[in-house]
Amino acid sequence: MKLPRRTFLHLAAGAAALPAVSRIAWAQAYPTRPVRIIVGFPAGGGVDIIARLMGQWLSERLGQPFLIENRPGAGSNIATEVVVRAPADGYTLLLVHASNAINATLYDKLNFNFIRDIAPVAGIIIVPNVMVLNPSVPAKTVPSSSLMPRLIQARSTLRRAASEARPMCRPSCSR
Repeated sequence: MKLPRRTFLHLAAGAAALPAVSRIAWAQAYPTRPVRIIVGFPAGGGVDIIARLMGQWLSERLGQPFLIENRPGAGSNIATEVVVRAPADGYTLLLVHASNAINATLYDKLNFNFIRDIAPVAGIIIVPNVMVLNPSVPAKTVPSSSLMPRLIQARSTLRRAASEARPMCRPSCSR
């Protein structure tokens, strides 16, 4: 394939200008004030401990306080609604748990749409889940249970959110 001279010159000029343009487009400093991390579970639980460890790590690296705020109740729907109603400025974060995706499939009348109203930022931990049924339930495997359609929907919701997550760390911070 022969590249016309004019096309080559345009590409070369664009490649030469790219470093200069990227230096002009610096991102704003973040965070410039304290950040709230909302947790949908009571203090002292596993999710709260993860939030506090992550908040401390982010505070040390970004130089601003990350405040952990517990809003337990309604299977973490109260905390999710607080974050949905907060300004979309990046200073109110939600620590999402598997229950958030499951609630989206279980509750018909939520005051928010989890997929539409919450934007994923970063995946921080993967936790295995176990399904326990009463022995009187005739299902012996997950596919034979009546919960299978809801479990598939919840799993796809979590996978979609995880795949859209972007790292919260700047390239300069250590991992």
